[in-house]
Amino acid sequence: MSERDPELEAFSKFIAAIEPWLGEVVLAGGWAHRLYRLDPRARKLDYLPLTTLDGDVAVPPKLRKEESTVRKRLLEAGFEEEFVGEDRPPATHYHYGKGGGFYAEFLAPLEGSEYDRHGKRKATKEVGGVSSQLLRYIEILLISPWKVDLGEENGYALSPKRTVQIANPASFLAQKILIHEQRDYKDKAKDVLYMHDTIEVFSENLEELQTLFRNDVAPKLHRRRLAELEAASDKLFGKVEDTIREAARMGTGRKLTPERLVEVGQAGLKEVFGRKSV
Repeated sequence: MSERDPELEAFSKFIAAIEPWLGEVVLAGGWAHRLYRLDPRARKLDYLPLTTLDGDVAVPPKLRKEESTVRKRLLEAGFEEEFVGEDRPPATHYHYGKGGGFYAEFLAPLEGSEYDRHGKRKATKEVGGVSSQLLRYIEILLISPWKVDLGEENGYALSPKRTVQIANPASFLAQKILIHEQRDYKDKAKDVLYMHDTIEVFSENLEELQTLFRNDVAPKLHRRRLAELEAASDKLFGKVEDTIREAARMGTGRKLTPERLVEVGQAGLKEVFGRKSV
């Protein structure tokens, strides 16, 4: 990682801006996946993690009140708002720098029905002064997050270093599986590759991920969701098909065949989510 990397610089500025809430919010999506490489349990792989311009931040329904708000601190740090969609309040992306580089978006759990008592879809909610998208299964990403220190010693322009929370890999995988059917074709393929790569990163510690899932995540999920997770290894990685082929093509800079992707994905998901034998 280079300190001159504009995405890394923007991400570091973002982390500094939301510092008062770093103990409450959880980094998810591509940036969580990228930061897994810094965890001591991660394997050293010979390919780079998937790059992403967006920083997904999972937030609880309420954030602790501070003298300022998340929105105010981001604007003071030089981030600009982009309003997306026609919901009220509109979903908001926070961009840093010109040319459409890094941006952050906030995601909050959708609780209860998707519609309010007036029949209006509950799409967004203001949390900490920012408009957050309301989505299913975000609460899974908030369960038992892992912590990573970011500072100049590992390439982030943060002095002193900051401790951030990232979605634990079991929750990361579970959420990707449960939203899979709602994703479009390209996103499905990208998520399949994310799952494969996460399994490879932690392939020497999958038993620990299974314990984490069984003890912390599974008790908070409906039995139907647990059944979906148990079946995911065969459903998503049971055979080579178009989504798998597209995911393999996305794995640039390495020799990843669709057959290898299926083999790793199926075995890994069975290890983490499969029914534990007695």
